[in-house]
Amino acid sequence: MKATQQLNELGQSLWLDNITRDLLDTGTLQRYITELSVTGLTSNPTIFDHAITHGSSYDAEVRRLVGAGSSGEALFFELAVQDLSRAADLFASIHERTATVDGWVSLEVSPLLAYDTKATVDEAKNLHKKANRRNLFIKIPGTKEGSPAVEEAIFSGVPVNVTLLFTREHYIAAADAYMRGLERRIAAQLSPDVRSVASLFISRWDKATMDKVPARDRDRLGVAIGQQAYKAYCDVLASDRWQRLANKGARPQRLLFASTGTKDPRASDVLYIGGLAAPNTVNTMPEETLLAFAEHGRVGGAIPRDGADCEQVLAEFGRVGIDVAKLGTDLQTEGAKSFVDSWQDLLKTIAAKSKALK
Repeated sequence: MKATQQLNELGQSLWLDNITRDLLDTGTLQRYITELSVTGLTSNPTIFDHAITHGSSYDAEVRRLVGAGSSGEALFFELAVQDLSRAADLFASIHERTATVDGWVSLEVSPLLAYDTKATVDEAKNLHKKANRRNLFIKIPGTKEGSPAVEEAIFSGVPVNVTLLFTREHYIAAADAYMRGLERRIAAQLSPDVRSVASLFISRWDKATMDKVPARDRDRLGVAIGQQAYKAYCDVLASDRWQRLANKGARPQRLLFASTGTKDPRASDVLYIGGLAAPNTVNTMPEETLLAFAEHGRVGGAIPRDGADCEQVLAEFGRVGIDVAKLGTDLQTEGAKSFVDSWQDLLKTIAAKSKALK
């Protein structure tokens, strides 16, 4: 049995952190679903930017859309919705079979709207309606400014992938926003069955500290952060507040481990897969990580309910001079800026491609 199937049977969903037209057209995504237990996927602007820049699979559609008067963000969303709708259809049977727990794809709102709650919610509604797929998450950053948008989108019935979370506290804030949205739906006599995942970024912790700590501590922080968040996740689901919501028909906002491609060339290429195995969670991984795990990955045990030795590891990083709380804040700030930069790069690519094909 492949390690990917073992992980799936442990109860963790394997999602691909990639979507391109080539993956769809060549049948590669379908093969990953059939052979490697992939049950969903996520996307981001950098992936689309690279695919549009370095390939020709989008050229014909870009030419058509330009001819129809589309440009900029509007043109990008046409391309992205086309791809993600096709991917959503491939996962539709999984979505149905798992009673809508799994089989999701994700599309993010423009990060240029990060500080405008109303505009973010309006775009989330519009994108979800445009795609017209039940198994589409709209990605909204879990920043301080993004939390009200998460709550409002959930209240409006839009499934949300809360992204850009780095710490336990970020996760708890995302869970709180989710539950507030559900509580408002119940108060309004609406169904609380609106799905969500909370995406915790892992590898950037170790990338930020690998050259600042003793060799014994390299590549330990990301897993510890994931374990700490998993304990908080279990605590939320065991809380009286959540149990009241569950009693009304709400379903858990699953914890998702994101950014799980190894950044340190000296570390295992599947460091964040076997090390973050846990039931009722998701691990979304780059294509090369998925293939590596299928080839030589191992599934040991699941993360203990108490987070294993995460607190000791975090204390050790404090002793060697890493302010983990400050680093988490910095990583989220840098991540938000990186999202904007990637988005701007994508728009430049689309403008250049449109001009070339016009």
